[in-house]
Amino acid sequence: MKKEQLAVVDEQDKVIEIRDRDEIHRLGLRHRAVHILIFNQKQELFLQKRSHKKDINAGLWDSSAAGHVDAGEEYKDCITREVHEELGVTLNTPPELLFKLSPSYENGMEFIHVYCCQHNGPFMLCRDEIDQGQWVSSAKISQLVAENAPHLTATFKSIWKPFMTLSKPSQSEQIHGRIS
Repeated sequence: MKKEQLAVVDEQDKVIEIRDRDEIHRLGLRHRAVHILIFNQKQELFLQKRSHKKDINAGLWDSSAAGHVDAGEEYKDCITREVHEELGVTLNTPPELLFKLSPSYENGMEFIHVYCCQHNGPFMLCRDEIDQGQWVSSAKISQLVAENAPHLTATFKSIWKPFMTLSKPSQSEQIHGRIS
C-alpha cells in the first residue's frame, strides 16, 4: 500500500519538504488540511462520526468532511476531492473559503482552510472514513462545544468557535458555495 505523501510547511505555510503522513504526525510537523461545514435548508450542520477504523480520533464526531492536502495539491482542489470521497457528492463550484486556522497542538499542527456550503443530502458515506452522519442544530453544537464534549474532535471544536463569531448560521446562504 502506498504511503500518503504530504507537504511539510513552514510558519508561513510554504512547502519545505515532502514526507509520509505517519512520519509527519509522529514528529508533530506542520502540514495542511481542509474542513467543510455543510448546512441543510433548516440550517442544521451535517456532522460525521469518524470511522472506528481511523488511527486518529476514531469514533469521534467531526466536520462534515475533512482531510489532508496531498503533496502538490491545492487547498481548493483538496476540499472538492474530500467531499466527493467521503460524502459521494460533487461540488458544482468551489465553496468559499471562510477562514484559516494556524497550526497548534489542538489541531494536530495543521494549517486548516475552513469552507462552508449548503446541501440537503442524501450522502453516500465512505465507510472506510465515516461510521455515520447526523444533522445537528447550531444551538446543540454550540452547547456541546461549550461543554467541551469528549465525543467531538478537538479540531472541530477549534473550528466551531471562530465560525460562530464569523457568521450566524442563518446567514450561511450568503457565504456558501453549492454542491449537488
